[in-house]
Amino acid sequence: MSGAPSAQGIFKQNAIVGVGEIAVSNNSGVTISTYALGSCISVVAYDSVAKAGGLIHIMLPESHLSPAKAATQPAMFADTGVPLLLQSLIGLNAERRRIRSFVAGGASIINGSDMFKIGERNIIAVKKVVNALAIPVPKADVGGVNNRTVHLEIETGIVTLKTANKHSTINLA
Repeated sequence: MSGAPSAQGIFKQNAIVGVGEIAVSNNSGVTISTYALGSCISVVAYDSVAKAGGLIHIMLPESHLSPAKAATQPAMFADTGVPLLLQSLIGLNAERRRIRSFVAGGASIINGSDMFKIGERNIIAVKKVVNALAIPVPKADVGGVNNRTVHLEIETGIVTLKTANKHSTINLA
């Protein structure tokens, strides 16, 4: 029947990750997305064998900046959020040695200057955590002055990155 939706199309779902939030899935019909990453930073992680992936939208570099907030919303901080992302994927049968990730964000979007340098500090903090956890990051798109939007397709491990000037894809599978 022409124009009829496919079964796959009917069951497609989009999970939106807001600031300080995390989402993981092993459902092939799910795309996980986050929008308008400015100084915030996103870590996208994927295990191609388990077909499990996740995305976190980190707002601040270190949880000691607000211990009470870190206790209730650990995904807000790089030092507590990235380990949470990894642990959540392991809970979906992902294996640490197979996980590949992509990092985006950390811009300085306030007229090109940010006196607190949150974007830069977020980049440094995420690099420190992913290195400590030995998570390979084959590709990153960080810094600069542009907002970024990121989508992860669980079925394929394809990450789509959108900015005002470019649209690119990264294959984590």
